[in-house]
Amino acid sequence: MSGCLDNLQIPNIDVGEKRNKYAWWLAIIYIYGMIDSIVDANLSEFNQLIDEKISNPTNEMTLPSANRKEKYRTNLVKEEKILIIALESKNQNEITNAVTDVLKKCILTKGVDVDNLPTFDIEFLFLNIRSKSIGEDIKLTVTCPDDNTTKVPVTIYVDEIKVVKPRGHTKDIKLDDAMTLRMKYPSLSQFISNNFDTEDEAEAMVDKTFNVVADCMDTIYTGEDAWEAKDYTPAERIDFVNQLNSKQFKEIEKFFSTMPKLSHTIEVVNPNTKKKSNVVLEGLADFFA
Repeated sequence: MSGCLDNLQIPNIDVGEKRNKYAWWLAIIYIYGMIDSIVDANLSEFNQLIDEKISNPTNEMTLPSANRKEKYRTNLVKEEKILIIALESKNQNEITNAVTDVLKKCILTKGVDVDNLPTFDIEFLFLNIRSKSIGEDIKLTVTCPDDNTTKVPVTIYVDEIKVVKPRGHTKDIKLDDAMTLRMKYPSLSQFISNNFDTEDEAEAMVDKTFNVVADCMDTIYTGEDAWEAKDYTPAERIDFVNQLNSKQFKEIEKFFSTMPKLSHTIEVVNPNTKKKSNVVLEGLADFFA
């Protein structure tokens, strides 16, 4: 027995060295734990910051048709991105959805029905939201009227742009001695079509014109009787328009041509001819051309 014990090889263990290795490992684990806690704490604060809404200034404006103040905010970067992508796509549905989404989210006053706002209200609202988001001035390039060739840069300040209502404008159109047609202003979708539609084929433009007229019919009066246009199908309303004579249709065209709209007159000087001229900008498309 004693011989077996004598032959048993006992490894030479350096207890001090092993204790130092354990100490190093414990130190590393402790430091790692501290770093992990710091990172977790910072990430938690960052996530909390992300969850909190960044302050976005509230603005007020008076809608031209309502003569009352409405509150709105500027559009966010993510909304601007959606709008840019939609405009670049030239897809009518995407543009409609993007503009509608931006307007509805930016209006803070309760009870404002964007879908039924008059076109000029939408133009004025959209212009102000965009200006508060990207700047109070708009830089454009316009063509000098005296030669219709020379282009000059101009700067327009948004607070100078007004909605102008021409004299003689009325929504009631007397078709004959017995019948009066009351019109309503184009809807949001029509506003988008007017300002951002890329369709330019003649036939499509004619169809669009008749569709606009049919969509903007509100009420037909004959004596004491009244018929709501919404009770009739689009095809029936277009058929009604087709039966109008040229003089009656021109009165309807006058309703659209004299509608309130964004308008601003600027004076430009042709650098080549030195001649001064006035340039009238009308409608939202002119201010974002």
